Amino acid sequence: MSQPAFEGMPQRLYPAAPSRLTTYLDCPRRYRLGYLERPAPSRGAPWAHHSVGAAVHTALARWWDLPRDRRTPAGGGDLLSACWLTAGFRDDAQQAAVRDRTRSQVERYLAGVDSDVRPVGIERTVGVTTRHAYLWGRVDRVDDRAGEGLVVVDYKTGRSVPTVEDARTSLALAVYAAGTARELRRPCTRVELHHLPTGRVVAWDHTDASLAAHLDRADRAAAALGELDERHAAGMSPAEADEAFPARVEPRCAWCEVRSACPPGRAVPQRAPWAGVVDPP
Repeated sequence: MSQPAFEGMPQRLYPAAPSRLTTYLDCPRRYRLGYLERPAPSRGAPWAHHSVGAAVHTALARWWDLPRDRRTPAGGGDLLSACWLTAGFRDDAQQAAVRDRTRSQVERYLAGVDSDVRPVGIERTVGVTTRHAYLWGRVDRVDDRAGEGLVVVDYKTGRSVPTVEDARTSLALAVYAAGTARELRRPCTRVELHHLPTGRVVAWDHTDASLAAHLDRADRAAAALGELDERHAAGMSPAEADEAFPARVEPRCAWCEVRSACPPGRAVPQRAPWAGVVDPP
């Protein structure tokens, strides 16, 4: 229910992480099922690639808390093994093979990281306000580099190799950069995707205009969601809900956690929970 408006009262901002906004922009039906429906639909079996991603992010964050003599590639590998997750894999043999391969990727990556230069942000939550929204998110890493200034680093662990276009168009990275600049009171325009499976690093240098364009897009999405969330909370018939939150059927429906509650999405064959970590033939 919306709050009553009084003269001079500041406008209530819509709080959202970029993932909430991009879920809606990608598929309004998935947004409704994932964020608004109560009781929430079953999300099905866990995904193995989510287990890999969570373990890698945890290990790379904790690595900086190790004593200096243990802050080595092997130390990062030990952390990866210690926080490894086993959900979603086909069997023990597969998860063990993926664990060993992922440990090698983490150690290779850390071999190129200067362990004496601590980032200014590790798993740091940042936020920025727009006309209609308070946007916030957790940045994997924020570097302070000579000649480049503040740099947002986002780790990627999936099979898909990121491109410069991915860095340029990422709403999340733009929000992280704007939020980092706001929190640290210094310019932050460079964003990077670090892909551990290949060691590839792709970067994009935003301008004030490109960051403003991303924030404007996020603001418009937040304004729309504020109205849609209120309408849904006030009550919608199933037909009204389907019309307000249409399904966008695409190949990614095969990976959707809420496809069991989405008849249009079920037209796309579901992928196995471990498909995201199997090497292509």
